Amino acid sequence: MTRPRVILASASPRRRDLLSLIGIEHDVQPANIDESYAAGETPRKHAERLAREKASAIEVADAVTIGSDTIVVVDGDVLGKPRDRKHAHEMLRRLSGRSHTVMTGVAVRWQGTLVSGLEAVDVTFRTLSDEEIERYIDTGEPMDKAGAYGIQGYGATIVDRVDGDYFAVMGLALNHLVRLLERVGLRYAFGPVTSD
Repeated sequence: MTRPRVILASASPRRRDLLSLIGIEHDVQPANIDESYAAGETPRKHAERLAREKASAIEVADAVTIGSDTIVVVDGDVLGKPRDRKHAHEMLRRLSGRSHTVMTGVAVRWQGTLVSGLEAVDVTFRTLSDEEIERYIDTGEPMDKAGAYGIQGYGATIVDRVDGDYFAVMGLALNHLVRLLERVGLRYAFGPVTSD
């Protein structure tokens, strides 16, 4: 039984934290890919395709590569990272007092085999005043996150309900990841990832 090297093809500190949370030792090598939408691509297909491209972009012999991508969708529109404070305020105002969907694609590449999947999670915000939105933006937390919020930080106080995988909302669907590792012949042993 061997322990292959695990590479996370993402610069996201949340994803690093989540892998560490479940005891998977890993190296970080962010994938440099074009994250533009393909013509006619749905949000679901987009998130999963980017996860697959990230996992495929890092080529290290005898290493398992994990890619992931998270998007926020409301009324069919994709909310990416805010451009500035005004844009962050607009996003949070739009999400206030209602539900949206977080889609997280996850992909695993091992010895030439690439598998992937997608978790879609409904998230409901409580109603926010403009003053609350401004105070939240003052924390800086919204500025580098899709949909202008982070559920694992101050944003936890504006979320009323999560219907689905909480960790997918953070950026990495852990349950789905473990199932994908199994599909490529690896085992998650409640800590290390092993191959027979």
